[in-house]
Amino acid sequence: MTAATDATLFPQVPATADAVLDGLDPEQREVATALHGPVCVLAGAGTGKTRAITHRIAYGVRAGILQPGSVLAVTFTARAAGEMRGRLRQLGAAGVQARTFHSAALRQLQFFWPRAVGGELPRLLDRKGPLVAEAAARCRLRLDRNELRDVTGEIEWSKVTQTVPADYPAALVKAGREAPRDPAETGQIYATYEQLKRDRGTIDFEDVLLLTVGVLQDRHDIAEQVRAQYQHFVVDEYQDVSPLQQRLLELWLGDRDSLCVVGDASQTIYSFTGATPDHLLDFRIRHPQATVVKLVRDYRSTPQVVHLANGLLAGARGRAAEHRLELVSQREPGAEPVFTEYADEPAEAEGTARRIRDLIAAGVPAGEIAVLFRINAQSEVYEQALADAGVPYQLRGAERFFERPEVREAGVKLRGAARFGGNDTLLAGAAGLPSEVRAVLSDMGWTDQPPAGSGAARDRWESLAALVRLAEDFARARPTATLADLVAELDERAAAQHAPTVEGVTLASLHAAKGLEWDAVFLVGLTEGMLPLHHARTDEQIEEERRLLYVGITRARRHLALSWSLARSPGGRPSRGASRFLGGLRPGSRAAGHRHGTGATGGVERGSGSAAPGRPRRTHRSPARCRVCHRTLTDPGEMKLMRCEDCPSELDEALYERLRDWRADQAARTRQPAYCVFTDKTLMAIAEAVPTAAEDLAVIPGVGRRKLDRFGADVLAICAGEEPDGEPAGGAAGGVESAAENSSKK
Repeated sequence: MTAATDATLFPQVPATADAVLDGLDPEQREVATALHGPVCVLAGAGTGKTRAITHRIAYGVRAGILQPGSVLAVTFTARAAGEMRGRLRQLGAAGVQARTFHSAALRQLQFFWPRAVGGELPRLLDRKGPLVAEAAARCRLRLDRNELRDVTGEIEWSKVTQTVPADYPAALVKAGREAPRDPAETGQIYATYEQLKRDRGTIDFEDVLLLTVGVLQDRHDIAEQVRAQYQHFVVDEYQDVSPLQQRLLELWLGDRDSLCVVGDASQTIYSFTGATPDHLLDFRIRHPQATVVKLVRDYRSTPQVVHLANGLLAGARGRAAEHRLELVSQREPGAEPVFTEYADEPAEAEGTARRIRDLIAAGVPAGEIAVLFRINAQSEVYEQALADAGVPYQLRGAERFFERPEVREAGVKLRGAARFGGNDTLLAGAAGLPSEVRAVLSDMGWTDQPPAGSGAARDRWESLAALVRLAEDFARARPTATLADLVAELDERAAAQHAPTVEGVTLASLHAAKGLEWDAVFLVGLTEGMLPLHHARTDEQIEEERRLLYVGITRARRHLALSWSLARSPGGRPSRGASRFLGGLRPGSRAAGHRHGTGATGGVERGSGSAAPGRPRRTHRSPARCRVCHRTLTDPGEMKLMRCEDCPSELDEALYERLRDWRADQAARTRQPAYCVFTDKTLMAIAEAVPTAAEDLAVIPGVGRRKLDRFGADVLAICAGEEPDGEPAGGAAGGVESAAENSSKK
């Protein structure tokens, strides 16, 4: 199909190659025109990365630089691949292959298998579950539904990290991964599962990648044929690639470097599946001549939402944090994020439902509102609150609470217990009824303490624990209630939650929300122990929990609410605190330590009924204001100067020029761009403040502890009119200021 024909079928198809570039911002245009050599696009949330890379491919095709059939664009979901193909057609670049890793590998494997191995490709399993269950039975181990999911997940993780069964226990230790069950048993099931597949001539999803890698490694003639076909590669969501996917990509490439990768290390939230941002972070080490473009103009969220997201990442640690992107909102200012503390979980859910109802009444469509939580078991109280408020909702990425297998099974067992002796009023009440429920659920594996890890076993436990809590609350409200009364209550709750599933408020876990966005987002249950989860103990695990909250914040376009509750149930002891990640972000709060503490509890709204006697109502933090005219500041550069760009300045111009000369010398010594030492705005702020001591320099935005240690002595010497020694402390460059700040330089 020609471009002219495309233009007839799709009126919006650009008429020329240059027209493909129309409407792109400067950084997106840089991506679109960087068609040679390795390219690394660091793209923050909402910055138009899909737009940039599809226009890049389309521009290359329309300009005659790339042949459509020689381009393979790889992403992680069939939905994303389909969206990419649709955009490319609209840009006049039909014929480009846009596929998932597995889809591309399966296509190649089916084509080359007869030649490489002979015969037909083994049958691809639709589901692993039945065969894993059979493997467990062969090992004399019985797995319930949720344990089966956990073991299957461990097998998948092992295969994408190229771990064989015998090495599984050691690989767990090396990865710092908590196993959901005994590693030796899981390794035994894994080995038996692999043997069953071989015996029956079947392969699974991960085998598609493993076998393709094997064919390309062993048969150089086939590898060369694939490389002759595909000469240019684009990989989206590169922070999510597994070691196995990276190996396949390397085999596709061979010794060429015609590769463009796109990703954001701050959105790495799937490490439990084997994903790692290391390949993205090491890209410039493997390809020193790579073109690197940062997309930081956020077209999704208001400046207020973006400011909060940037603030959250400012406290991050680790490799991903060193490469974080500071976003710059391109939208008009909106409402400040709302932080609300509630007395208990039901009050939090009811307060959230009321606010959602108000938003809908104000014209926000229900389908443009989301309630996001850490684990699926948190959904039940919000399902109930929204149903009680008459607000339609839909669950994404999870079954409705009362439709979950473990909840249905528990209902059957409780109903049976009520029918056969569970109605003794002497045992009923605030103590007896919950004890009866615990006894029934203990037969299903419920215990007082949650299991380790965050897999299906944890989700199952959380569902059963929710039923125990419901029994406790019910007995407290109705001291004479029996088990039969509780069963009737459960039936009524299940019936009341049959709300429409179209155009409803989305209820989803933070993981399920990745890649989506809404006008209004409610982040709920943000208590210490839930986010981060209490079993997140290592620095790496804590930082992944932080990134999960970052993903949640950046889903919001205009309205953002964050909430937590002090107690689990009404009247309970207020023993919980807000997540440590909110420390320093909430108005009036202090930044919490990296591993411990929750920060001060200040500057938040109080939910209905949550204000403790004698506690003053806290007020919101004032926004950043110009120190000259007092206008609210939203531009990062102006916020760094603490004044409007056009307001009168007390800049010491001679000092500013000396600082610029010193910076140029430092940049030459460390072989990095000058703005990586300090941006122009930071130098201007220093030249306006003229600090005389380290503590004065440290409070200037853009300095920070690392740069204070590295460059502080030199800067203070220059401010004092003295000569610096010129040698930067600590070796390599001490941290790059954000591209967002760089984009606002003058």
